[in-house]
Amino acid sequence: MNVYDEAHALARALKESPEYTTYLALKEKVSENDDLSASINDFQAKQFQLQAQQVLGGEMGSDMMEQIQNLYQILLKDPLAAQYLQAEFAFTRLVSDVYGILGEVIRLGPQE
Repeated sequence: MNVYDEAHALARALKESPEYTTYLALKEKVSENDDLSASINDFQAKQFQLQAQQVLGGEMGSDMMEQIQNLYQILLKDPLAAQYLQAEFAFTRLVSDVYGILGEVIRLGPQE
């Protein structure tokens, strides 16, 4: 068994998964609407900024969390944005699960 061949097979499986194909199709639709695309990008940038602060041990400002929550609620009112965010979450969860499986195997493997 060639690990690289298996990795490429996994990459193809992820690329062909319903989670990815749905995410990609919705991402394309969102990109056709400049305002919606900008709103989603702003939401994601703020979300990333908050996550980075958490990782670095910084305090989570309540105003930043409130901004993110407000943006999220506004986006959920748009059916396309809601579908896109749900699809993005589903694909991200799938990839995270795969990383988790790989991590478990590596940690639980034979110890030398």
